[in-house]
Amino acid sequence: MRSNSRLLCACLCLSALTATVFAQKVEVGYDKSVNFAKYKTYTWTEPAMPPTRPLLYATVVSSIDGNLASKGLQHVEKDGDLLLVSAGGIGFAIVVSGGTPHISTFTGPPPAMNSTMWTGAEGPGQLMPAVPDGTLELQFVDRKLNQVIWSGTVRQTLDIEKKQKSLELASKAVAKLLKQFPPKGVPPK
Repeated sequence: MRSNSRLLCACLCLSALTATVFAQKVEVGYDKSVNFAKYKTYTWTEPAMPPTRPLLYATVVSSIDGNLASKGLQHVEKDGDLLLVSAGGIGFAIVVSGGTPHISTFTGPPPAMNSTMWTGAEGPGQLMPAVPDGTLELQFVDRKLNQVIWSGTVRQTLDIEKKQKSLELASKAVAKLLKQFPPKGVPPK
């Protein structure tokens, strides 16, 4: 019975760590005085630089278009109510494993704990492989006022070994970001 509870605890810890690694981080800001219901169309602006990962870029654009279409916004080639400005890329974070934790008030020998349970690297402060982190920033600009009315950023850890999984994660990250567009609870003017 005791080993079953340990196994269950280990599985729960592993699933919590896995969910944290692949979770999207979203930040959103918007102009609270804007009536978002008045916008019906949008036009993409040209990227500042050509995409270095065309398949990932196409997946993200397609996901954005699909999410906005489901919200009733129509993509037009020219003169949309909103201009959609996107920026993004992939950076690589350096991961350092943590060593055995020490509690400052503890005066005895260090606790018997294997830090590789969580990090997979042995010993204090070992360097682990770089982890790719994709970032997407979207801005919706009122074309007539030339003013940003909504801005959002999403960060998603990607798996460079599994491209299809990374594309799926990117689509999910876009959906999570655009779940907050248009903002809920903004009273129409």
